[in-house]
Amino acid sequence: MTHGRIGVDLGGTKIEAIALIDGDIAARERVATPQGDYDATVAAIAGLVDRVASAAGLAPDAPVGVGTPGSVDRNTGLHRNSNSTCLNGRPFETDLAVALGRPLRTANDANCFALSEAADGGAAGHRVVFGVILGTGVGGGVVIDGAVVEGRNGLGGEWGHMGVPHRGARDEAPRDCYCGRCDCLEQYLSGPALEAEYARLAGTRRPLAGIAASADTEAIARGVIDRFHDRLAECLVTVVDILDPDAIVLGGGVSNLDSIYTVVPPLIHRRAFGGTADTPVFKNLHGDSSGVRGAAWLWPEPA
Repeated sequence: MTHGRIGVDLGGTKIEAIALIDGDIAARERVATPQGDYDATVAAIAGLVDRVASAAGLAPDAPVGVGTPGSVDRNTGLHRNSNSTCLNGRPFETDLAVALGRPLRTANDANCFALSEAADGGAAGHRVVFGVILGTGVGGGVVIDGAVVEGRNGLGGEWGHMGVPHRGARDEAPRDCYCGRCDCLEQYLSGPALEAEYARLAGTRRPLAGIAASADTEAIARGVIDRFHDRLAECLVTVVDILDPDAIVLGGGVSNLDSIYTVVPPLIHRRAFGGTADTPVFKNLHGDSSGVRGAAWLWPEPA
């Protein structure tokens, strides 16, 4: 039997599992996420892990790391803060460990993304890394010296549910968030938020790629993208002023907007305390595989 690690990325629409051996993906499989069905989700992950482990020839005790939306409440052992709401209030980590019968670690999916990109991705070689997910949702993760920093309450890096820093960066009307608060970063920086903002102003819906493509010729699209750049910079300034990371790395579908990497860093540098920051902002290296690779990285390389 081969020694390696298994990573699982539990997303809102798909679940992906890989076998990682010596940093290389030896087997991979994706399935659709059972929508709103907790028991079926646990069973789907267990089945994926068994098939991927078998395909890669991994030992029966090969450890599993799972990146999840939300996280475990350390006081109760119950899952919380997930936009896959069927997980909330359930002992997901415990139930999954029983179903797998293997060593298991779980972490927030944004933490897994940050860990992957800090280990051997876009921010490799940097000691303190802040990873940002800009996709259907918005999240963040902190990695220092190759380890995820979750904090006392397991909330380290929960950047997506901070409030947008300045009233001028928000709309006149508050934007409600599924978490129960309003004006969270997720309601301004996610892909659906940008598409909804354009639809509200233009009276018609367009995908984000189409909005970005027409930003040079259409005033409404240009305004949406310009405001996004400004808001993203303002929100990342809070990270620089608090954490002062060696690097920021972006992932998720919205991170594919190439304009981010020329427009946003100078705004951050001017607005950070003292006006002389030089924090680099990188695009992810591993793309859609960052989360699942980071889940596997929750376990150390086998000896």
